Amino acid sequence: MDIPLLNHFISLVVFSLMLTIGLTHPFGQLLSLWRQPEVLIRSLLTVIVLVPLVVVLLLWLFNLSPAVATGLALLAAAPGAPLTTKRAQMAGGDPFYSASLQLTLALGAIVITPLILAILYALFELETERVTPLIVAGQVAQVTFLPVLIGLLVQRFAPKVVEVTGKPLVVFANVLFILLNVSLLVALVLAPDLRMMLRVGWLAGATIVIMVAAALAIGHLLGGPSRAARSSLAIASVARNIGLSLYIATLSDAGQGAIPTIVAYTILGGLLAVPYGVWNKRRMR
Repeated sequence: MDIPLLNHFISLVVFSLMLTIGLTHPFGQLLSLWRQPEVLIRSLLTVIVLVPLVVVLLLWLFNLSPAVATGLALLAAAPGAPLTTKRAQMAGGDPFYSASLQLTLALGAIVITPLILAILYALFELETERVTPLIVAGQVAQVTFLPVLIGLLVQRFAPKVVEVTGKPLVVFANVLFILLNVSLLVALVLAPDLRMMLRVGWLAGATIVIMVAAALAIGHLLGGPSRAARSSLAIASVARNIGLSLYIATLSDAGQGAIPTIVAYTILGGLLAVPYGVWNKRRMR
């Protein structure tokens, strides 16, 4: 399996999914969360305060290596994963709430990520350099906001194009998303370098599982009375921005030691979220 080719494919999938959000969601819907202050505050409290606090507690409780601690710190500091909306839909979440929350978190990451990392950097021994809002803004703008903005502009100035191509593009993006998951499974089987990355040790693995379970539980409990909103917030809590975490980790040679932990979280987080989504959708029926 050609790992660079897989990286390009992941970029294509993320771009297509973000583009469909811009094409299929009116601008007002993407701002809907801002018209519900109570829901907005509860959502932000869950994703950017309580989940990082879980990580702080885990780093205090367990004697983790600096590389593993750095990986968990980067994940805690990186909310607003590009695939949040799609993953939330698969778990029975509210697509409009999920999209609005995802974009809100991505925008907030410009300030939130450097702030959380600065706090964790002061508390623990981390193998990464401090980052500035400008560094985060560049990565988030390219991955998240550029394709969404393109979709919104097409929706605004060429609505007939959306009428003709909107549904086919959504189907195309969904097919790419399925192919991505299959490709990742194939890569795990055929790529020894990727399998080696997952060997982070039983303690790190157990810590990741606890982090994922806690994030899902906190998001579900604080999601409000609607089961769809609970599912959306649970997925948003566990779906950390892997691309941003890896980007920050590769800014320095020392930080690259955190990559195995980030990759392991990606796999374990995705696997553990599946039974939650199945259970939630059954309860909704």
